[in-house]
Amino acid sequence: MDKHYTNTLYLVRHGENFANLTKEFSYKLVNYPLTPKGVLQAQQTAVFFKNIHIDEIYSSPLKRARETADIIAQYHHHLPVIIREEFREVNVGNLEGQPPTAENWTFHNRIINDWYQGDLTATFPGGENLSMLIERMRTGLLAITRNKMHQHIIVVGHGGIFTATVRAICANADMATVLQSTIHNCSITEIELTTTDNDIKGTLRSWGACDHLTGEAAQLVPAIFQAEAAD
Repeated sequence: MDKHYTNTLYLVRHGENFANLTKEFSYKLVNYPLTPKGVLQAQQTAVFFKNIHIDEIYSSPLKRARETADIIAQYHHHLPVIIREEFREVNVGNLEGQPPTAENWTFHNRIINDWYQGDLTATFPGGENLSMLIERMRTGLLAITRNKMHQHIIVVGHGGIFTATVRAICANADMATVLQSTIHNCSITEIELTTTDNDIKGTLRSWGACDHLTGEAAQLVPAIFQAEAAD
């Protein structure tokens, strides 16, 4: 019988970067650092975690995630930030590098909506489908929690991958509620994750909390292109 290991996982979306303002598609080639507001958001997130015991910090390879993780780690001097490729943003394939026009965003959103309707095979040309994305996320989470018990682990990553995979990880995640609550920059999602040798199962404790952000850091921008105003 497989042993079960239970840990607390904090999924932290990165702070604001320039692509959040321009609405550029960013998977690997488009790789901006944090804006000054993004730095402030990361600093306030670091303060939130200051008095919480953290055992490990992981990050997507993208600059905006790595910089956010580095700022959070400042209050946990003994912890390195460990980069994991699995936590990179959704691979939108040929869309990356294309202008963030309404037409391109409509195409992007059509695929994402197909995913939320249960179509795991809808694929970004040159990129990945939901089945591939879920497998990538599960592989990453399994790797960082296997044989660990009662650890508090931060993963700094991206709104797209967190939103698209949460239902596959947490059976109690209600997608209607998830989709009504935008996962903003530096929002925090808490999951109780149970890991066996070959599988993970999560319980969603909170989704996309932003209560720790104040002042300018709480002036949040939409996560995706909006037809009337791409602010």
